Amino acid sequence: MTLDLPTPDKPLKIGTRGSPLALAQAHETRRRLGAAFDLPNAAFEIVVIKTTGDRILDRPLKEIGGKGLFTREIEEQLLAGDIDIAVHSMKDMPVLQPGGLLLDCYLPREDVRDAFISPDFASIRDLPKGATVGTSSLRRRAQLMNRRRDLTVVEFRGNLQTRLKKLQDGVASCTFLAMAGLNRLGMDDVPKTPIETTDMLPAVAQGAIGIERRADDPRTEAMLDAIHDTPTGHRLAAERAFLAELDGSCETPIAGLAELQGGGLFLRGEILRPDGSAAFSGERQGPISDAAEMGVSLARELLSAAGPGFFDWHGT
Repeated sequence: MTLDLPTPDKPLKIGTRGSPLALAQAHETRRRLGAAFDLPNAAFEIVVIKTTGDRILDRPLKEIGGKGLFTREIEEQLLAGDIDIAVHSMKDMPVLQPGGLLLDCYLPREDVRDAFISPDFASIRDLPKGATVGTSSLRRRAQLMNRRRDLTVVEFRGNLQTRLKKLQDGVASCTFLAMAGLNRLGMDDVPKTPIETTDMLPAVAQGAIGIERRADDPRTEAMLDAIHDTPTGHRLAAERAFLAELDGSCETPIAGLAELQGGGLFLRGEILRPDGSAAFSGERQGPISDAAEMGVSLARELLSAAGPGFFDWHGT
């Protein structure tokens, strides 16, 4: 098939959220597509779309609808043909896409680890008893409370820059950010300590960028196939199958990470109660071809260990 490549007169439209990190991810996508097909930047148009999750910053995500808040408006414009592709942080993506859309292109994955951010302390263990921690992540909150029940956790909504500003203003002694976001924005000056995944298992698909397209658009399918990173695809197949079997959302503290090892796949997963009072973890190893089956199997094991209603428990 001869591709009808985009031109400056008829650019390929890339939909994205408007945060600095989202724009950096859209620019990376444009750069990779341009390099793959020898196209100038002018052959692509970056279209900023404001989502519900970006507009409502004064309440936790679980109170206003979960992960779809960062994708719904973008997907509506993709279905309507107003944009040609949508660039997403994969940890924000629901496990199911709307009819007519496909998510089968991933860019090479960045550092998956969380970063401990504090102007005064080097790590979680250095925090004094009763210290205030800021985070909007239910997973990070639950993991932290599971390890340090003496700490006070406050809500930290907003993009990366907003959360750093709150930290500077003294709202909390520390916060957590994804190493991937800091790296993609070149924020080497931020005082951070990477947290090893053995100490804090990251969110499913953390550090991965996904590119969504219409199912009936063969030109875009062929273009995205040229920049798809297969190893990241294998890893996310296991992680997102794990998440899907758990029916994961922003209301459920879930962590998962798949890594390629010795020609096979090593998957770790964790589920926690929202207040951190209980946690269950496990792992799987197997061939890459069994990635999705491994995710489902591990999820069922953890659900069985946790018992009925584990995610329905919210404490008092």
